[in-house]
Amino acid sequence: MKQLGLRRRGRSWLEKHLSGESMDYRQILALFLPILIDQAFIVGLNLVNTAMISSSGVAAISAVSTVDSLNIFLINVFVAVATGGTVIVAQYKGSGDLPMVSKAASAAVASVSLLALAVGLLLIVLQHPALNLLFGSADEEVRANAKIYLTGSGLSYLGIGIVQAVSGVMRGVGRTRVSLALSLIMNVIYVLLNVVFLYLLDMGVLGMTIAVNLARYTAALCALVYVLRMEVTLHLRLQELFHVSWSMLKRILYIGLPFAAEQMFFHGGKILTQVFIVSLGTYAIATNAISNTIAMLYQIPAGALSLTIVTVVGQCMGGRNVEDARKFIRVFLWLGSFSFVIMLAILMPLFHPLVSLFHPPAEILHDLYWVILINALAQIPLWAISFILPSGLRAAGDSRFTSLTSMLTMWLFRIVLGYVLGIVLGFGIIGVWAAMNGEWGVRGLLFLWRFRGKKWYAHKLI
Repeated sequence: MKQLGLRRRGRSWLEKHLSGESMDYRQILALFLPILIDQAFIVGLNLVNTAMISSSGVAAISAVSTVDSLNIFLINVFVAVATGGTVIVAQYKGSGDLPMVSKAASAAVASVSLLALAVGLLLIVLQHPALNLLFGSADEEVRANAKIYLTGSGLSYLGIGIVQAVSGVMRGVGRTRVSLALSLIMNVIYVLLNVVFLYLLDMGVLGMTIAVNLARYTAALCALVYVLRMEVTLHLRLQELFHVSWSMLKRILYIGLPFAAEQMFFHGGKILTQVFIVSLGTYAIATNAISNTIAMLYQIPAGALSLTIVTVVGQCMGGRNVEDARKFIRVFLWLGSFSFVIMLAILMPLFHPLVSLFHPPAEILHDLYWVILINALAQIPLWAISFILPSGLRAAGDSRFTSLTSMLTMWLFRIVLGYVLGIVLGFGIIGVWAAMNGEWGVRGLLFLWRFRGKKWYAHKLI
């Protein structure tokens, strides 16, 4: 009887807070759960990969983590355009216009794939200036490893671009299980190949580079086979991926380009912060890398909510139901903050077992503990309003404000404050991370102010 009562109360809460005219809690959970599993696998496998490369030494993990800061910067440019595709597809889906859903899907896949190819080739051509920017004062062993990983990363961009584009389209139409399947294919293959190349063949960074290319292109092939052969509702044909409607592309870029600019400035600022950290020495680079990986564990549920809200709000706005969009955004914010309380209670007691996976030198354990604790506490009130809320605003078409706000706060607060706290005042890596948490608060308050008004839903995309 007690269990039955709990179920009824749970169902009543879901019907009250996660159901509306646009969709009910069952549809939202069907969207959210595959994305949650996807995020858990991505972060978990990233943790395993970081732990595996750390067995090759501090120089290897420092090289991979620093190059990955550039990878994230560049990959997020075409992921941003893919997000524009997700928003447009979701709004057409919400309006019930299926032929336009198909046109938006083909435009998204084509544009993101071409952009990913161009960015990858550009990275390879400009690898020397990139290495000088990232590793100006680093050890020679770190630079040698970084050169290998940087070249291999550029070669893999087309593969992950195709996967992200198809995944974005599938999230837009509400089929998040497909994006989950593609992510699992890519990441499981990556980990298995890393086991072979890193542990069995002891190939170090070169082995990791080969693994990431094989994994991403295998997943890309599966993605193309699915949308061209198995997904009958979209009616996509191969030739459509080489002919993009300019009017459709403009709609996608209206959302995607401001977000891409935001990602470039945002992650460009993170790269500049990374340069501060490089100047603090190899131990500081390793501390930052390990802290980033563990911080992502805390963000798994909230990150899944941030992706889910794009489809939810996009479909609400496609049907012009502003009240549903506003209601769901509020609930997602509360759920995001609550998820960090749960993750803190689970993960902080596991600090030592988690950190031991990375074989850290004893000298960095103190800094690791304080960076992870401060960040874990700051995420509870600040992460949701800084990341989930702008995803909801962007899904309603409010891309320029969210992007401009993120860019300005990143450069005016995180960069300046990070340099002052970390370098000038000598707080080191802890100061850099404290500045990042402070910037979340400033940005989140600006997004809350925007959400209280009417301008965020005044855009008409379709």
